[in-house]
Amino acid sequence: MSKVLIFMAEGHEEIEALTVVDLLRRAGIEIEMVSITGNKRVPGSHGIMTVCDKLIEQVNFDSADMLVLPGGMPGTLNLELCEPLMDQVHGFNTSKKGLAAICAAPTVFGKAGLLQGKKATCYPGMEGDLLGANVSTDAVCHDGNIITSRGLGTAIPFALEIIKTFQGDAAADKIAKSVVYK
Repeated sequence: MSKVLIFMAEGHEEIEALTVVDLLRRAGIEIEMVSITGNKRVPGSHGIMTVCDKLIEQVNFDSADMLVLPGGMPGTLNLELCEPLMDQVHGFNTSKKGLAAICAAPTVFGKAGLLQGKKATCYPGMEGDLLGANVSTDAVCHDGNIITSRGLGTAIPFALEIIKTFQGDAAADKIAKSVVYK
């Protein structure tokens, strides 16, 4: 079974995070919500409290297949400042394991030098931080081991792309149909 870790920082975009968690769980993909704050209760950018499964210190990264970064402000900045997370992001990229980010969070990959020559997208107006990327305005870009997406309005296709990565088109289509998406 595939395992995905999604990281919650103070100020994360709640809908981007929870849409991914919900749809992956519907697909039977194991997903753990991980706090980088030292507390399992993490406030989002709109005052919604997210209760995580684990703290980053408790995670077995070796058993994970993908890391997901939701956007939001200042959540994205807080993710980028988390050294243990960034060490894992670099390690996953070196190993060609999955990395995914939505909204402002793809800029974390850009600033880390992970998007060189890759097609990527992000929240409008933040494209300058997709350093080295072939910037796109597509809702979702999947290039190699990295998936990026534009924002809250693209959270469903972003989650479906992650499902497709692990389970194929038919599984993603089944989930899309079950939630009356398109």
